[in-house]
Amino acid sequence: MSDFETLGLKPVLLAALKEAGLTTPTPIQDQAIPLAMAGHDVMGLAQTGTGKTMAFGIPLVSHLMDSPDRPAAKTAKSLILAPTRELVNQIAEALRTLTKKTHLKVNVVVGGQSINKQIHHLLKGTDILVATPGRLIDLMDRKAVDLRTVKHLVLDEADQMLDMGFIHALRRIAPKLGTPRQTMLFSATMPKQMEELSKSYLTDPKKVQVSPPGKAADKVTQSVHHISKADKPAKLREILSRDMDALTLVFARTKHGAEKLMKSLVADGYNASSIHGNKSQGQRDRAIKAFRDGEIKVLVATDVAARGIDIPGVAYVVNYELPDVPDNYVHRIGRTARAGREGEAIAFCAPDEADLLRQIEKLMKIEIVVASGQAPKDPVARKPQTRGQGRGGKTGGQSRPAGATAKPNGNRRRRSRPSKAA
Repeated sequence: MSDFETLGLKPVLLAALKEAGLTTPTPIQDQAIPLAMAGHDVMGLAQTGTGKTMAFGIPLVSHLMDSPDRPAAKTAKSLILAPTRELVNQIAEALRTLTKKTHLKVNVVVGGQSINKQIHHLLKGTDILVATPGRLIDLMDRKAVDLRTVKHLVLDEADQMLDMGFIHALRRIAPKLGTPRQTMLFSATMPKQMEELSKSYLTDPKKVQVSPPGKAADKVTQSVHHISKADKPAKLREILSRDMDALTLVFARTKHGAEKLMKSLVADGYNASSIHGNKSQGQRDRAIKAFRDGEIKVLVATDVAARGIDIPGVAYVVNYELPDVPDNYVHRIGRTARAGREGEAIAFCAPDEADLLRQIEKLMKIEIVVASGQAPKDPVARKPQTRGQGRGGKTGGQSRPAGATAKPNGNRRRRSRPSKAA
């Protein structure tokens, strides 16, 4: 493996990377950066936690530094689309480490924050605009942003944008962008729809794949406890009590379930908080910061935290309930063993979740080590969710389609177009 100096980066970028403690590119960076620097469209596939943000961020910043002219009012030179607010904020934070000693300006537009303030920031022009699709369309409708000057497009976690019905948003946004342009698409998993997406938005792309789709990070140790639903609370407390100082991320399937589990842990003396779709953006941001800083040791979350949370210190991921979409398991456990560290992923599997476990193992092409219990001989099949649908808020508050109407039970929602509140 090379170091960043061999990639022909500008001294100011090398200095910024060194200041951030980054000296050696990860495999996805080592392969994708030279291709992107050469101007190719890139399709990058790698596990979570392997440095995809810098794989597109470094060449993007380098290209923009070659264009010293300031962006005109309301315009943007480049656009990065990501499915969740947390991921957008994380990408922007990473890019600001690269641009703080340059003339480049990074702006963020997401739902849950003042749109008037975002309009004010966009008025001054933007070099790098990082956005959720729904809020971006809202700003486009208000004529607050002009995308005709965008010459670089990045789709991050493209598979999840497909899951959440953002293809309709992409079809509205893409025709408004400048041409010719460079497009980069990055993801950890590769559903069939993404191949179709790449054909629609990328021109003769160079494909970079450093691990098979659906594969977890190499340093994640996985295990599963076959256990009844009633025994899950006691088993979770047993695991948490082994190392009270370790940062542990616990995944629940629904917003209500996550909140209830968090409150029960706090009542039992555990230092816990929660993030899910019923929390405001401010509450979610504060909980994530407290978790990152070690003030909170246990964070209970829905799949809103399966992507976009880069906290290198997470030692354990506990799947208290298995996800209905197998790909989400890969993203969940990718919250540990980040940046070359080791981590442990522990799953609880009740009898009615056995079929979900089989789907996960089929996707990952492995058999997860059984830590306790036995799989039922005749598991009760749980009908898997259609991609993009959630059970009682499974997406954890990620931008849900606008115009969606709840069925009588209030849980399932149909997909239409992305919410402008994204």
